[in-house]
Amino acid sequence: MTILDKIIERKKEEVAAAKSRISLDRLKDTSFFGRPTYSLKESISNKSGIIAEFKRQSPSKGIINNNVQPLEVVSAYENSGASGVSILTDHDFFGGDLNDILSVRNDINIPILRKDFMIDEYQFYEAKSIGADVVLLIASCLSPAQVQEFTELAHQLKLEVLLEIHTEDELKHFNSEIDLVGINNRNLKNFKVDLQHSVQLKNQLPKEVLSVAESGIYSLEDFQFLKEKGFDGFLMGEYFMKNTDPAKAFEEFASQI
Repeated sequence: MTILDKIIERKKEEVAAAKSRISLDRLKDTSFFGRPTYSLKESISNKSGIIAEFKRQSPSKGIINNNVQPLEVVSAYENSGASGVSILTDHDFFGGDLNDILSVRNDINIPILRKDFMIDEYQFYEAKSIGADVVLLIASCLSPAQVQEFTELAHQLKLEVLLEIHTEDELKHFNSEIDLVGINNRNLKNFKVDLQHSVQLKNQLPKEVLSVAESGIYSLEDFQFLKEKGFDGFLMGEYFMKNTDPAKAFEEFASQI
């Protein structure tokens, strides 16, 4: 089994357990469920384009930063011009938690991407209930039909959709309802990074689609290269989180772009 296979198997168990603990009706009754959502599409167009990530660890890097709290980091991201924030909610492999979004929602006024492995309708209601504005659909975990179905559900809940692809074959997961397409510079099966591969995929998308370069952006030069190649958004986590003070790292980076 690949790492991705292991994550999905574990995710199925997590979702089943969550369903047994909290019903859909209870999710719909939460205070955030009826809140108006922020648009990541608009924010990317109007600000830096950076979706700055709060991430404690990953399967490929191990622990990245376990010494900071979500609010101190993401509020500083907002203050320094981030278009949005991405918050990992997968626990076993990324050290995340639903409370990482809940704990910051009332204090920031930019879109929050719930970054997780979305495989079940329940997770979309869950995302809405904790105050997320955007959900991630990973093509390598889903069929094109599931992407279509989940996109329609997300839109019913007033959530935007970021579709993540990495291979040419995954271009068939795209449909005209998708809000943004993220191209993962890192192969989720072997975790190798190839920026040029991402550029080639981007060039096969419709020109009007907002594109987001994801992962493996390790320097200002990487950022500038991808921007020059036409990417609209840039999802960056490890670059900031590996620092003792991720907020300061983001501020310094943002001042140079």
